Amino acid sequence: MHDFDDDVLDYFIENQGQLFPEDVASSREEAEAFLEDCCAVVVESVDEVIEYFEDAGVDFDADSIMEASEVFDIGDGRFLIVEG
Repeated sequence: MHDFDDDVLDYFIENQGQLFPEDVASSREEAEAFLEDCCAVVVESVDEVIEYFEDAGVDFDADSIMEASEVFDIGDGRFLIVEG
């Protein structure tokens, strides 16, 4: 299930350069389609970000995982994780 509300989509559109050298979406519809295609997820906390990467078997430093280019801090406590 995807939780790509307008806040998430708008944030991704404005900040997609964090992960991609060129824009992949210029509208909410394009952003939603892209995020669905790459199986992006929205999580509710830092702990859920860490759990996501642990479950994926990614070796990471818990202190710096929030700085990963795949992690977008929506600003309302939620995080969008996009595998590039």
